[in-house]
Amino acid sequence: MANTERLENVNPTIHERLKERQVTEDEENDDIEDAFDSREIFDLIRNINDPEHPLTLEELHVVENSEIEVNDKENLVKVNFTPTIPHCSMATLIGLSIRVKLQRALPPRFKVDVCIKEGTHVSEKAVNKQLADKERIAAALENNNLLEVVNQCLVDRDV
Repeated sequence: MANTERLENVNPTIHERLKERQVTEDEENDDIEDAFDSREIFDLIRNINDPEHPLTLEELHVVENSEIEVNDKENLVKVNFTPTIPHCSMATLIGLSIRVKLQRALPPRFKVDVCIKEGTHVSEKAVNKQLADKERIAAALENNNLLEVVNQCLVDRDV
């Protein structure tokens, strides 16, 4: 965590976490094919750590279940996230962390689209363009220092 002199959002609003989803017998049965839904995607990304604070993206309301769209039949997942402040310099890193988490967790058939929620960041279009560029994402992940930071965001502190 950065020291308080370098924090952009020194006092972020912390939100209550959703209760864990109860797993049904049907979901545990490997013989039944169940489609991915927004809550399942949310559960995959909710515990990603914020790069500046010892809090999760869920606790900061950076990710919300209502901002996730899933079309299992068309193999599409779209996540809109909301930076805690409109000039957050960590927005690209947060988006990259969400994308990496989903790429690692979902079957490769899925196309993952990660975007800043419209109207919530001063550089929204530029960041969204970066997050949509597969070559830029691949190049970023070849940078060992950046990959290490992403992996730190993905370490699950709740377990």
